[in-house]
Amino acid sequence: MGATRLALLLSGPLLLSGCSGNLKWYVVSPMTDAGRANLLFLLGGLKYTLLLSFTAIVISVFVGLLVALPGISGNRGLRACNRVYVECVRAVPILVLILWVYYGLPIVMGISVSVFWAGVIALALSDSAFEAEIFRAGIQSIERGQLEAADSLGLGYVDRMRYVVLPQAIKRVLPPLGNQLVYMLKMSSLVSIIGMEELTRRANELVTAEYRPLEVYTVLVLEYLVLILIVSSGVRWMERRMSDEER
Repeated sequence: MGATRLALLLSGPLLLSGCSGNLKWYVVSPMTDAGRANLLFLLGGLKYTLLLSFTAIVISVFVGLLVALPGISGNRGLRACNRVYVECVRAVPILVLILWVYYGLPIVMGISVSVFWAGVIALALSDSAFEAEIFRAGIQSIERGQLEAADSLGLGYVDRMRYVVLPQAIKRVLPPLGNQLVYMLKMSSLVSIIGMEELTRRANELVTAEYRPLEVYTVLVLEYLVLILIVSSGVRWMERRMSDEER
C-alpha cells in the first residue's frame, strides 16, 4: 500500500501537468534517446549532492559538539563564547555564507578554495550552530543522577562524557540530527550558485540547453523528493533499532 501511494505521489505532478499540450515531456522521457541522455545528465549530479551533504553534516556534527560543550560549562566566559558563535552564525543566510567563503576566503586568508570545499565549509559552518544547540539540549536532558553516579565512580570529565553522557544524549538527539541531514540535502542546492555540479546546477544547465524549465524542474523536484524520502526512512529505521536495543 505504501509503495502504491508513493508511486501515485511521484506520478501525480506529471499526470496533472500532462493535460497541457504546451508541455514537451520528450525532453526528459526515458522512452527517447534524448530524454534518456538528459535524465542521465540530471542524475549525474546526485553523487555530488550526496558527497557534499554527507561531508558537511559529518563536519558540522563534530564542530557542533565542540561548540556545545562550552555552552554547558560553569564558566560564564565559555558560555558567552558559545552564545556569540551560535547567534552570529545562525544570523547569516546560508547563501550569503556560501558566497563569502568562496569569494572572501581567497582574499582574506590568501588561500584558494575549490567549489566543493567552499560549499562544504559554508554548509558545515552554518549547520554547526544548529547542531551545537541540539547537542546542548541533549546533554542537559541527562538526569543529574547519572552525573552523580559517574562522579561516584571517580570518572573524570572526559570519561564521564564519553561513557555516560554522550551515549545517552546521542540517542535522544538522533531525530533532530536526522532532520538536519534532510535540511542539509535541501540546502546543498544553493551551492549551485558558485558552479557546483550537483542536482540543481545540472537542472539549470539542462534548462538553458532545452528551454523547457517546467519539465526539467519537475524531474528535479521528484529527484529531491525521492532522495529525502529515502534518507528519512533510513533515519526512522535507525531510531527504531536504537529503541529496540534499549529494551
